[in-house]
Amino acid sequence: MSFLARMGAGVRVLTGWRRLLLAFAMGAVSATGFAPLSFFPALLIGYGCLVLLIDGADASPRPVHRAMSAGWAFFFGQFLVGLHWIGFAFMIDPSAHLWQMPFALVSLPAGLALFGALACGLAAYFWQDGPARVFVFAVILAAAEWLRGHIFTGFPWNLSAYGWGASLGVLQAASLMGAYGLSFLTILLGGSLAELTEKRWHVPAACALLFAALWGFGAHRVASTTITDIPGVSLRLVQPNIPQREKYARQFTMRNWQRLMELSIRPANAVTGRPTHIIWPEAATGFPVARVPSALDQIALFTARGQTLMTGSDRIDRAGDGLFFYNSLYLFGPGGALPVVYDKFHLVPFGEYVPFAKLLGSLGVTKLTTGGGFSSGDGPKLLAAAGAPPISVLICFEVIFPHAVTDPKAQRPGWFVNITDDSWFGPWAGPRQHLLIARTRAIEEGLAIARAANTGISVLIDPLGQLRAPLPLNQAGIVDTRLPAALPQTLYARFGDLIFLLLLVTGAFAAFMLARK
Repeated sequence: MSFLARMGAGVRVLTGWRRLLLAFAMGAVSATGFAPLSFFPALLIGYGCLVLLIDGADASPRPVHRAMSAGWAFFFGQFLVGLHWIGFAFMIDPSAHLWQMPFALVSLPAGLALFGALACGLAAYFWQDGPARVFVFAVILAAAEWLRGHIFTGFPWNLSAYGWGASLGVLQAASLMGAYGLSFLTILLGGSLAELTEKRWHVPAACALLFAALWGFGAHRVASTTITDIPGVSLRLVQPNIPQREKYARQFTMRNWQRLMELSIRPANAVTGRPTHIIWPEAATGFPVARVPSALDQIALFTARGQTLMTGSDRIDRAGDGLFFYNSLYLFGPGGALPVVYDKFHLVPFGEYVPFAKLLGSLGVTKLTTGGGFSSGDGPKLLAAAGAPPISVLICFEVIFPHAVTDPKAQRPGWFVNITDDSWFGPWAGPRQHLLIARTRAIEEGLAIARAANTGISVLIDPLGQLRAPLPLNQAGIVDTRLPAALPQTLYARFGDLIFLLLLVTGAFAAFMLARK
């Protein structure tokens, strides 16, 4: 018996805590496939092991229950490691929130793992011997990822597609099928590795050839696509690097404001010329800018030479007897002209609002940000900026949702502005995962993303997902760059998740045909 055959047999016969421990361990290891390590073989091997664990469950008296428990343990390990960075958010104001950190670090991965548990249980219900089970596995797990990205406001973080962060060529497939479609093929490739333990190589070989073709397509796309810059548009992305603890503290308000202004008026880059559009990060001002006349006067003076300023800021709106708070972007035209305002519509649970606020509030659970709970805006919209193509604005969290970054009723935008404050995400993994997600959105839509982040990583992402002059984490500075023109509308931008649905139907049909043999 070969090594792979012995390994497969050993995994299938595991029972009890040993089976759950292996599932948890493989899930934890699989998380290294995501940024910042981007060791994609770990993700693929993890899915192959999960298929073997479901094989063992299928031979037991209660296959669905055993598959669900293995699936939950696997994805609990994956999310526990992959999302460990959420703990940093509770350390910003430890006196108020540190006690919540252990619960969040466990409860969020445990809750997200339920999607994987239900998917594995459902897969076990339809399980078949042979290659058919690999397609069943991929179809159901990919559908579970889509559900995770949509129900309960959605949290499509660390989708399987993002395991290809180390390969810009493979990531180009997102322009064809989006992140969800690439996730399906990634799960299929990983799950097919289980076939090698039974000396069946046809499906894994076919999947490997498919990914070789996708890489070839992507490499050709990157090499053959000419990125042209829009004449007359020069961007300056400002990264003030203000620690979250000092952002809203009154004693630092003037210092923070002066830092933003100083970075904004630095001498022009000789290559890009004088900035025409200056972008500050999410909540950059630290105060509701529209309610401070002196700040508005300085902005008017600052933009008097024809520049446009975009900045994140809290917004307070009085309606009747109540006050409503918004996480907003203000677009000030030349001379501080009356700003156009965009309100964030996809809010972060527990960060910007608390679900079931009355119940959880009675238990002492509060949101992490200061001030009142935020209200939601009315969805993605186009903003007009003087001298530049129309903009679709994405504030922080909003960039993580495939095919939900533009207004389907409006014309196609010319570029994205993504303002964010990743200081909440810690100093390492969280900001890099967030950046990779943004790169995938650029590839999916064929549009550049100007990304201004408080503590980094600020960067211009071109329509192929390539980075221009990224500014490192935890460093104050600016990114001066030209604005790349939009590429022709991608297949995914045109048809969205209909392509993903077609892949699922094709996978289900393949499973049916293979099961009949």
